[in-house]
Amino acid sequence: MDLDKNPLADRARAHLRESAAVKQQAGDRCLAAILEAAELITHTFRSGGKLLLCGNGGSAADCQHMATEFVSRLTKEFERPGLPAIALTTDTSFLTAFGNDCGFDGIFERQIQALGVAGDSLVAISTSGNSPNVIRAVKAADALQLHTIALTGDAGKLADLAKVSIAVPSSSTHHIQETHLAIEHIICDLVERNLFGANGSGRS
Repeated sequence: MDLDKNPLADRARAHLRESAAVKQQAGDRCLAAILEAAELITHTFRSGGKLLLCGNGGSAADCQHMATEFVSRLTKEFERPGLPAIALTTDTSFLTAFGNDCGFDGIFERQIQALGVAGDSLVAISTSGNSPNVIRAVKAADALQLHTIALTGDAGKLADLAKVSIAVPSSSTHHIQETHLAIEHIICDLVERNLFGANGSGRS
């Protein structure tokens, strides 16, 4: 393929460069919050607690992805036991029943009230920072004394509500989401090393 003659090549190249730039800025601005989030989740697991995750759309997919990394493992090269993480985005019977009967804004709040225990952690993901159901989830978690961690962009209300806020310095939804995924992998990696050492011991 002759890239010089492809009118979309520059567009694709620009997207990759912009995405890389946002990740670089996040590395400069969000590192302390990323480390703090990893420490909170580590403390939760060491104390016998669990991790809950919530978000909508692409952020819902991120919740499932991150929960999978904890329950399974991040890479096959690092052996360790599964860790208790639950994406609150997967139970279609509950989501459709409660959404139909009581409204969509309470779908995560209700699950946190039913499943959350003091000392658990919540990862709440919203690229806009204004998703009503995610905001209500954080407030419910705070009321139950869960540790709250927000992944968001550079705007919205969510960052001010969580105990730890990782606010990606961008207003572009796709670049925020791309950076969230990198951050989620980093958090999983740091938690694994915090719990099981540099090479994995199979015991916390």
